Amino acid sequence: MGRERKYCSYCSNPVTSKLEGENLRDYCDQCNTYFYDNPLPVASAIVVSDRKLLLVKRKNEPQKGEWCLPSGFAETGESIEEAALRELEEEAGIKGKIIDFVSVDSAFSSMYGDLIFVTFEAEWTGGIILAGDDAEEVGFFSFQELPALAFESNVNAVKRYLQDKQEYWAIVDSFTLSMGEEQTGFIKGDYLSDKLVGMIEKNAEVISRRWLQDVMNNKSTPTYASADPDSTFQRNLYVVSHFGKWLSGYHNDRDVRNFYFEVGLERKREKFSLSEVLSAISLTRKHIWEFALAQKLWTKTIDIYMTLELERRMMLFFDRAAYYAAKGYEAGNKEKSVTKP
Repeated sequence: MGRERKYCSYCSNPVTSKLEGENLRDYCDQCNTYFYDNPLPVASAIVVSDRKLLLVKRKNEPQKGEWCLPSGFAETGESIEEAALRELEEEAGIKGKIIDFVSVDSAFSSMYGDLIFVTFEAEWTGGIILAGDDAEEVGFFSFQELPALAFESNVNAVKRYLQDKQEYWAIVDSFTLSMGEEQTGFIKGDYLSDKLVGMIEKNAEVISRRWLQDVMNNKSTPTYASADPDSTFQRNLYVVSHFGKWLSGYHNDRDVRNFYFEVGLERKREKFSLSEVLSAISLTRKHIWEFALAQKLWTKTIDIYMTLELERRMMLFFDRAAYYAAKGYEAGNKEKSVTKP
């Protein structure tokens, strides 16, 4: 803690102690003045680039040689935001812009006494990364490989930052992945909506039973009423129970093409109309989507995104399914014309 106050800074009279309300404070009898020892404000900045955190290694005490966020005391006449940006430039060599408030935390320093750490998220807007006079080194670290931080308040601020960014980054990652959904080789679990896909697969029999009841009674699929319900059910069950594999690239486009081409070809041979085949595929999508909505995952932004992401993935898959089923059906037309006497 700082040195004990012995003399009045105004008149040099020896300082005594006196109660002010319930607080015992330093007091000057000569000046009739109380002295207030308030927590010192410390401003810190979190700067992230490519999901790596900017840290500086301290050149001076306290915690010399340890890593921390760019941090320092606010000066008289500047705002706490200005202090954070000034310290960022002085310690790390870069200019920044405050994006958001992250956290405020109380701390105690054996050198300075009570402190208040105020941490902001800042954007790197200019300058070159370069260790300043108060820093030995400066660099970016992945959040999975952060060194031990010098100040507990920095640790708490980084934890809070990661909590705030977790859902946002998960959404960005999943959206980026979904942009390349036509590619193959994705591992189940990469998409946020795989949680819903897992629920769908576990309840494949329930969903397929509902679909079968619908398709055998729907006005758009009249021929299904006379079809063998067991084989009709089993074909649909196969699709729903392996739904994640269809969506996530385990089955490539050729597998989807071959499967639904055969569906269209077989239904043509069985004298179903093309509109019925396409309607049955659409009803599969409908019952999967209704089941997903029934899970009531609408409480958080990430839940809403997860459900909408699933809807987009389903749209892409079932559009392909309908297209290849129609191609198979058309091949059945040609097959019939070739076999005519």
